[in-house]
Amino acid sequence: MVKKAMEIKDLTKLVSVTDPRISPDGTRAVFIHTQIDEEENTYRAHLYHINLETGEQTQWTYGKERVSSPRWSADGTAVAFLSDRNEKNQLFVMPAFGGEARSLTDFEKGVNGFEWAPCGTKIWFNALAKEGKTFTDKEEKEEKKQPEPYHVDKMKYKMDGMGLLPKEFHRHIGSVDLNTKKVEQLTEGNYHYSLETVSHDGTKLIYGVTREENLDFVFRQPLYLMDLETKEESVLIEEEGYFGGAAFSHDDTKVAFVGSMRQFENATHTEVYVADLKAHTRISLTEGLDVPVGDYVVADHQQGAVAPDVVWTKDDHLYFQVSTMGDVRLYFASLDGMIFPASPDLEHVYGYDVSRSGEFAVAAISNPVSPGELYLLTISTGERQALTSFNEEFLKQTELVEAQPIITKGSKDWAVHGWLMKPYGYQEGQKYPLVVNIHGGPHAMYANTFVHEMQLLAARGFGVLYVNPRGSHGYSQEFVDAVRGDYGGGDYEDIMNSVEQIVESNAWIDTDRLGVTGGSYGGFMTNWIVGHSDRFKAAVTQRSISNWISFFGVSDIGYYFSDWQIGADMTDVDKLWKHSPLKYAKNVETPLLILHSENDYRCPIEQSEQLYVTLKSMGKTTEFVRFPEADHNLSRTGKPNLRFARLEQITGWMEKYL
Repeated sequence: MVKKAMEIKDLTKLVSVTDPRISPDGTRAVFIHTQIDEEENTYRAHLYHINLETGEQTQWTYGKERVSSPRWSADGTAVAFLSDRNEKNQLFVMPAFGGEARSLTDFEKGVNGFEWAPCGTKIWFNALAKEGKTFTDKEEKEEKKQPEPYHVDKMKYKMDGMGLLPKEFHRHIGSVDLNTKKVEQLTEGNYHYSLETVSHDGTKLIYGVTREENLDFVFRQPLYLMDLETKEESVLIEEEGYFGGAAFSHDDTKVAFVGSMRQFENATHTEVYVADLKAHTRISLTEGLDVPVGDYVVADHQQGAVAPDVVWTKDDHLYFQVSTMGDVRLYFASLDGMIFPASPDLEHVYGYDVSRSGEFAVAAISNPVSPGELYLLTISTGERQALTSFNEEFLKQTELVEAQPIITKGSKDWAVHGWLMKPYGYQEGQKYPLVVNIHGGPHAMYANTFVHEMQLLAARGFGVLYVNPRGSHGYSQEFVDAVRGDYGGGDYEDIMNSVEQIVESNAWIDTDRLGVTGGSYGGFMTNWIVGHSDRFKAAVTQRSISNWISFFGVSDIGYYFSDWQIGADMTDVDKLWKHSPLKYAKNVETPLLILHSENDYRCPIEQSEQLYVTLKSMGKTTEFVRFPEADHNLSRTGKPNLRFARLEQITGWMEKYL
């Protein structure tokens, strides 16, 4: 049987399997199953249950909803989760041995997150509360809401994916009683509290909070511990930096958490810390690793791919994800300093949980030719057993193209790691066009994971090259930091050198038919490339930056990101302009398609408007496509019909000019 090529609408057939959580007794697990509903132009995410001893699977939720964040009660008799079945995410709970889910909250702004109290009779949660009001207070709804002015007095007043931030609302911690649904608020004041975790004996709670009135230039989240009986607060960590993902050891004497101290701003590697509550000491378990803790992968298929930052076993061992050389691996660490990978290379562990005994893990794993399934990993032997096979039928019918790992020499002879895909139906002796795809971030990484977009380009007859230039995560601290202050310098050389070396060593690539595309930072780099080289015969720039001067004032992060990344603010417009692709518009000879979401607050659409009008006024070959009701994450979580349209635009432009 000849397998078919990947198609755009295959996105509707693919299933995303995420967020596995093992029951306290280690015999069962729950996870989230997500699939596109093309008719309703949305996503459906449901809760599934699997018996780890028999392999039997059961779907637990149905209907038109998106479920997330499943969590077992301490005794394993119930599972709580968030669901948007009532529009906003609210808290639900259901018996673990069958029965209906019932709602525990009906808050105006919904629930952001939650943690079970160990007693199993109440749940702690994070939610927005209005000043002077409780979580349960509802705003009086007028028959027809009149438009009201929005008064801005801070720079952090909008956010991509949210729009204008709700004024007078602050994120607080509260609890809800499972039997009576009685809600109590724990925290107060005009601050945003981040619920982290609750101790196993139920007497202590950890949260993050920054107690400054104006957060415009505050880039830190310290962690605090509260004694729930006395309401006394003590410091866990107060250094400059972001800290979170806290988890108590099983005897409650220690707390593990992740964070970074900001020595290199947002390029700083994340580490795992352990605080001993009795000895009042703190160590970094991972300072010997010159790679970051966590998952920094850029992909487009997995929906809601979340994972615990750290998981303890009863023997005081820790597990966490590490991004390294294009892999995301599960790592093991002991408190005496032993640390090593607990999963193999050449794959992406994008979700996991570890049994209390530490004997096994349930992990969600993908690679370039596997969209991702759940596996049972026996940690001591490395053996694995597939637990799900939702994408098996699709894979039997569809030809996926292998991604060959490559290493090239970039600027200063630094090694640049990436992947090369041959086109679908490749035949020896034929010549094929090549598309170079550049990731965003820049502090993110391409990986040994499934990316529908790469497979689609290969299916349409293109070779595909994607690399991790300097600035990418998964490599040394020096490597990830090297792009800052040098946008369009060493990173540009890394990409262009990789292209030349790959073209030279692969006779099947037609040197006259090269294309380039990328989004966000990848869009910036696409713009930069076509302003500095005529090597490419087609280019598609997506959600890009073209002008650092205007970006400073219009992006939700511009006023500090520009300084972090370019090393300049509005007192040095010459430097901002020097690194702006718009400055080099007159040099552009490559036909350029410009794609942008209208509700993008991260890289606002005016960046593309400027670029399009400037190029058009100069008589350049360019077109501009705007996507309504879409934000910066269109390619990953946007409305399905707009995701389809975006992919059709990219492939259509490449086909036209290559």
